[in-house]
Amino acid sequence: MSIQKVREYFRSLGMEDRVLEFDVSSATVELAAQALGCRPCRIAKTLSFLVDGHAILIVAAGDAKVDNPRYKAQFGAKAKMLTPEEAETLVGHRVGGVCPFAVNEGVAVYLDESLRRFETVFPACGSSNSAIELSIPELEQTSGYTAWVDVCKGWREA
Repeated sequence: MSIQKVREYFRSLGMEDRVLEFDVSSATVELAAQALGCRPCRIAKTLSFLVDGHAILIVAAGDAKVDNPRYKAQFGAKAKMLTPEEAETLVGHRVGGVCPFAVNEGVAVYLDESLRRFETVFPACGSSNSAIELSIPELEQTSGYTAWVDVCKGWREA
């Protein structure tokens, strides 16, 4: 189960005790916000895409939506989300628990600018009922991110 991989990863960093598991689903931004008692925009959703035959992850604020022209300018291709089966196979986590931690080798992680306005955010931890609260520097450190990108819309107006 991928939450175990994520727990082991955070254990290696001395942060396992910060992984939260809920009795309710946190599989969507809205459900995660309810489970955590926070605003949906503070949920760090992880979106999975296929670029040149490789999986990439974009971690964005819960109120942000991918802007197709910005995405194409950044990655040189139209945004094509992974199917649930592809996400599990290529990334190593099921939809609802996709996160930037303990992913399969070769998966590039990008952090979207929509996250920078928060002190802390809540990404999932590999299951549909988990999360961890991380500062932006901690997210950078633990996600093994490749770069910051600006590929989302809808959050600047919020």
